[in-house]
Amino acid sequence: MRKTLDQLYLAAGWTAAFVILAIAILISVQVLLNFSTRVLGLPLPSTIPSYSDFSGFMLASATFLAMPYTFRSGGHIRVSLVTARLSERAQHVSEIIALAMAAALTGYACVYIVFLVYESVHFGDVSTGSVPIPLGIPQAFMAVGMGLLFVAILDSLVQTIMTGTSVIAQGKET
Repeated sequence: MRKTLDQLYLAAGWTAAFVILAIAILISVQVLLNFSTRVLGLPLPSTIPSYSDFSGFMLASATFLAMPYTFRSGGHIRVSLVTARLSERAQHVSEIIALAMAAALTGYACVYIVFLVYESVHFGDVSTGSVPIPLGIPQAFMAVGMGLLFVAILDSLVQTIMTGTSVIAQGKET
């Protein structure tokens, strides 16, 4: 189970990385098209329809998909100014409390993101750009990313309780 979860977090992280790459390619092609038509005078379309909508939706997807891997690898900001001064036992208890609170808040967000996706699909919501994109598609990626973050937090909480020590990689603080 441990290996499967870690591979799932890693797959979400790689998917986010490829989506960021797709954003860079999309924007680069848009810049090249704009340059080739306005400066070089080539008979090409000067814009990709709704490219800003596509890139914005992809950015939201990448952000949410990257969260579980980033969380488990210790990439999120952790403020240890207070906890570093606590005893080992108090650090462990504070870690469990923080993870439990994070799980509750993330679970709450998951429920409402799923409701948002359901409403968007139910009402047929689409973007307002020149290419109508069903909003349920980018919102579904948000829901998957948030759901995986919820699983990662619960996973960390259970592991922290079972092992008696923090399982989240410690980031370097300067």
